[in-house]
Amino acid sequence: MSEPTKEELLARIAELEKQAGGRKSGELELRVSDKGGVSVYGLGRFPVTLYYEQWVRLLDSADRLRTFLEQNKGKLKLKGEPKPSE
Repeated sequence: MSEPTKEELLARIAELEKQAGGRKSGELELRVSDKGGVSVYGLGRFPVTLYYEQWVRLLDSADRLRTFLEQNKGKLKLKGEPKPSE
């Protein structure tokens, strides 16, 4: 198998950029991992991966989690704001 030419590589890069450009910034993407977990992409630099039972448990606690977040909002680092003081 021969090495691809510069033009072929540039064409491939352009094709990949076009595919990646189709995703909306901030949009979450869900995938099933090789080990059977569900990964959520788009929250941060790395995906969040949990197994089915863990996702169900987390979703069942959604109201409690939201209440906790609101009660502790003053202590949390929010995007675009300085780090909370000790």
